[in-house]
Amino acid sequence: MSVFSLGGRLSDPATRDAASALRPDAEPREVIARAAWSVIAEPGDGVAGALIGVHGATDALDAAFGGTRLLAAGEGGTARTVAEARARWAPRADARAVRDALEGARHVDARMLLPGDPEWPDVLDDLGAHAPTVLWARGDATALAAGRAIAMVGARAATSYGEHVAAELSGDLAAGGDVIVSGGAYGIDGAAHRAAAGTGGRTVAFMAGGVDRAYPAGHQQLFERIRSHGAVISEVPCGAAPTKWRFLARNRLIAAAGAATVVVEAGWRSGSLNTAGHASTLGRPLGAVPGPITSPASAGCHRLLREYDAVCVTTAGEVRELCGDELAAARSDHRSRPERTRLLDALTTRGAREVDELARRSGLSVDAVRSELGLLELDGVAVRDGRAWRRLA
Repeated sequence: MSVFSLGGRLSDPATRDAASALRPDAEPREVIARAAWSVIAEPGDGVAGALIGVHGATDALDAAFGGTRLLAAGEGGTARTVAEARARWAPRADARAVRDALEGARHVDARMLLPGDPEWPDVLDDLGAHAPTVLWARGDATALAAGRAIAMVGARAATSYGEHVAAELSGDLAAGGDVIVSGGAYGIDGAAHRAAAGTGGRTVAFMAGGVDRAYPAGHQQLFERIRSHGAVISEVPCGAAPTKWRFLARNRLIAAAGAATVVVEAGWRSGSLNTAGHASTLGRPLGAVPGPITSPASAGCHRLLREYDAVCVTTAGEVRELCGDELAAARSDHRSRPERTRLLDALTTRGAREVDELARRSGLSVDAVRSELGLLELDGVAVRDGRAWRRLA
């Protein structure tokens, strides 16, 4: 009997107890099987995905290590690919590792998400056979379902320009209800997560390793903040180390989760271009932020604009327009209007000024000043003080 047979060691009382403790609302066999697949197969394993699609997670596990037919021609596998897959999976066929995955998740208070759960992000199913078999999440597991998600990615070795733009876009989008999705890395990812959390909005980080591991270690506090404003999610179990392949595989989840993907800053061979490629393959809108033509840090963005039909985006309104939300884009465009800038120059935090004085200082009409003041008040930038107005710090 296979070591991974659900009638054998994998379904021993200790493993079943661990599955029931982690997901008391789910069928233990399904929980164990999904956890086992996350242990034995690397993220995005198309043979495993096709096998599960044909047989279901539990029967697929028995078939993978038993003598039954796996896949027929046209179902995602051939005799050769199946044999190669079994050879990949066999070294990880360890029942103890599956139990450790279940117990490790419970130890760090991680949620195990299964396809069909209310919290499961259905958009990931667009990946087909390469969709995740299970997700492990810490924080608010419903974060991705809380609103439209925008993938914000870019270089780790970002410039101050890139981090500034990422923060401006992410903060504005998150304040408007969009969920900012990224990879938790240094540079653009970190700037996007911080800005989203700073506005009180939601943000999600997809990890290349287990959700119990802070990688990079310097973002330990950032990941804690992300969990309080959203979730940290991975398809590999707790304890799994991030590897180069898993970073690349993780990028497909970021692209699939986003209604659009925006590359803020990227070098010619940046890993962010891999995310952009996944977004393009999935038919997701792709945006790129332009930079100085002399900056190597923006060469990848310019390449996307020139060779991959990416759309040039410079404001949150343009990102919303990229998603087809023209009304929301129009509402946010006022934040970059020249009238707003001129009125902000006329306002002061040190004292209040009346409308006529603001009109004189800004060069705007009285009616235009009143209209802009209303928008500034809605944005929490200006406040009425009797008949006058002042700018908030």
